[in-house]
Amino acid sequence: MPKMSCKYMRKTSFLIIVSVFFSISVFAQPNEGFTEKQRVAQYNIGRDGLAIDGYDPVCYFTQNKAVKGKLAIYYKYKGVLYNFANQENREKFVASPEKWEPQYGGWCAYALGDSGEKVKINPETFKIVNGKLYLFYDFLFNNTKTKWDKDEQNLLRQANVNWDKIIEN
Repeated sequence: MPKMSCKYMRKTSFLIIVSVFFSISVFAQPNEGFTEKQRVAQYNIGRDGLAIDGYDPVCYFTQNKAVKGKLAIYYKYKGVLYNFANQENREKFVASPEKWEPQYGGWCAYALGDSGEKVKINPETFKIVNGKLYLFYDFLFNNTKTKWDKDEQNLLRQANVNWDKIIEN
């Protein structure tokens, strides 16, 4: 086996290190997929600046009902402001926000699955599926949760595809 000079080995090592660093920096992607500004632009946030019209996201899971949060108990997560019914719920949310946040940025799950559109919701019309919160449009005798329930598997699959397209832009 031929001997390599120390100079050649140092140069090769340097090039390998630079290549690895470059590869990591080019191909690494953030887990969230978009910045805080993009997140806020895509999420269903009311004129008052609140997500879910001020309802406590934790209560959907712990009480299986929609409960209005208190203005004095809030938390801003990656640009999105949530209210909570009590301090305990706020602490649960802070410890694991992804567990409690509604899917699809708080937009109507049915509309995202059916047409790919971001449609407002009625925070009192919801469903928990596999530990995830889905919200629905329910106004003027049009409860989209009923339609969702009839074809949940397909609508869920398509809503996921459509939401991925939305957050990529």
